[in-house]
Amino acid sequence: MLLSPKLTTLKDIQDTTPSLPTFDETWEAPLAILLGLGRAAGADFIEFFLERVNYISCMAEDDAITSISPRLSTGAGVRVFRGKADCYVSTNDLSFNGLKAALEKGLSIMGLQLPAPNSFVPEINLEILRDYAAKKGKESWLANCSSMREMSDVLLAANGELAAKAKHVQSRRAVYFRDWQEVLVASSDGTFARDIRLTQSVGYSLLCADGTNRSSINKRVGSTSDPAFLRTWTYSKDAEEVAESASKMLYADYVESGTYPIVMANEFGGVIFHEACGHLLETTQIERKTTPFMDKKGEKIAHENLTAWDEGLTGEAFGTIDMDDEGMPAQRTLLIENGILKNFIADRAGSTRTGHPRTGSGRRQGYTYAAASRMRNTYIAPGEYSIDDLFGSIEKGIYCKKMGGGSVGPTGQFNFAVDEAYLIENGKLTKPLKGATLIGEAVDIMNKISMCSNDLGLAAGFCGSVSGSVYVTVGQPHIKVDSITVGGR
Repeated sequence: MLLSPKLTTLKDIQDTTPSLPTFDETWEAPLAILLGLGRAAGADFIEFFLERVNYISCMAEDDAITSISPRLSTGAGVRVFRGKADCYVSTNDLSFNGLKAALEKGLSIMGLQLPAPNSFVPEINLEILRDYAAKKGKESWLANCSSMREMSDVLLAANGELAAKAKHVQSRRAVYFRDWQEVLVASSDGTFARDIRLTQSVGYSLLCADGTNRSSINKRVGSTSDPAFLRTWTYSKDAEEVAESASKMLYADYVESGTYPIVMANEFGGVIFHEACGHLLETTQIERKTTPFMDKKGEKIAHENLTAWDEGLTGEAFGTIDMDDEGMPAQRTLLIENGILKNFIADRAGSTRTGHPRTGSGRRQGYTYAAASRMRNTYIAPGEYSIDDLFGSIEKGIYCKKMGGGSVGPTGQFNFAVDEAYLIENGKLTKPLKGATLIGEAVDIMNKISMCSNDLGLAAGFCGSVSGSVYVTVGQPHIKVDSITVGGR
């Protein structure tokens, strides 16, 4: 039986657990009750995050399916604020009593306790359910995704394309995953919102070897909101690209270490901006006082030709969301405009503790994590130059076509491997190079990005931070960096 949230005393409350399998308006009454209990206990703000996940991954290695990994989970988390302090408790018990026990634990951590049985429980008026899943027709997404048989067939066919197009193959791999997530957010400020997310990705990994020569090339594409994503993957085209890159890098010369001007390719080239600068604009870094930009809002932090955005709105991009994990609608946030720092990336806790406005950026891996300020689709905006302009401005430098892995220090020091590179001589690409590593600091490099072309490209990525691993987009047009340290031989 569901009770109205218009309660008088704690002893009136019964178990009001809605029946699964979906999160809908029947959760309004029990969640409003629990939020009222938290407020009556003395908490300044309470938030419930409910989640269901249906995940599967599939891997093809050479000519066999070697792994199929499904995962189902259901759970909830409750966050309790008292002043600027907060705590987070999670549970996989979604009964009313299970959620109440999680709330009670969170309150006790904050030095609070549930009111006495005869205490007044304030009414929490939640908004009419803001249901992005129903509004945008997402209910059928899961049923329309590829079956396990189709996953296997596509990946084996894709790996067959790699075998046909590449030479000196040591190993070839194609990997796919589908992550379906339903979430419901209710909080004491009246937020009551539901969404369904569908994130899919597929990628190649190719290792070639000929004697002592080795080359390794990876490519990943991803999408949100498209159940037919795997069926429409142009794996033959991607196999040709990966095979061509591996072939060129197999016999490439090693780069000579030094300081060079470079041109960095679009799409995944944006990973350096994401890692070396984007993280430093999250309010979690301001709270820790680990960002050199914390007091620079309104000041110049980059070259005047650089403008950058973070947003959750672009089509089916990997970081696109209709609402964040705190129930705030997605929006577009201007980070840097013509070199001037305009905004930071803020979640609720970050906004509370730093004063910077929320940007719809409260994100988490799942219900076991509290939300934190996280990037979505983050990219350098296109500029006014052509690619030929960028190359033509360099007498001797390096073209970084495909970026690899790397590491970033807490204040923006970075090093990133370049999987595919070419020497630039007198504005022209001459020979392939391998073994290059880009080394620098965000504060320095941001002011050396002097030219941006007009060919913005986006790429799928994964970002790990305090609230787990989330799906993001990195991106940029081709850019010129006037000088950077390149590690090599």
